Amino acid sequence: MEELIAKRYIKAMKKSSDVESMQNMTEIFATLAESFNNEKFIQIINNPDVSIGQKSEILLSAVKSADSKDVDNLIKLLAEHKRLTIIPAIAEVMRKDVAATNKKYNGVIYSDSDISSSVIDDLSSGLGKKFDSSIVLEFVKNDFNGIKVDVQDLGVEINFSKSRINSQMIEHIIKAI
Repeated sequence: MEELIAKRYIKAMKKSSDVESMQNMTEIFATLAESFNNEKFIQIINNPDVSIGQKSEILLSAVKSADSKDVDNLIKLLAEHKRLTIIPAIAEVMRKDVAATNKKYNGVIYSDSDISSSVIDDLSSGLGKKFDSSIVLEFVKNDFNGIKVDVQDLGVEINFSKSRINSQMIEHIIKAI
């Protein structure tokens, strides 16, 4: 629900902004969204004893250095409609929108064995060519028995499980006999 509301606000912001200002707003809202990880901050935002004006002033003072009337107006509008809690959703929708506009995506490679940086670069460039975009992959070592590449914003997940490959080889050999 929050994402749908956030998309409406972003759509309106895109009409009056260029790509560069949207990138700046994305960074600002990403920073604001991090504030929502602080439990004391959430208590203040959700506290009915704190007026809407005070909540708005707290957020406006946090973004004052950005000197953006668009950001200030959006925060005031969110406060007026009692929707300050959707700021993290707005930040995420903005991030996805800017990534889609610039065709620059981030992804993660999961594996239980180490992967060299040249293999990571090859996977990045190969996927980038396939999807006509720039993809930056980050390696995360975990207990996945094989290799799993996940580019969430593109909706792409590729995995090669050692156990699945072994079972498919056995099935192929059995079929051949």
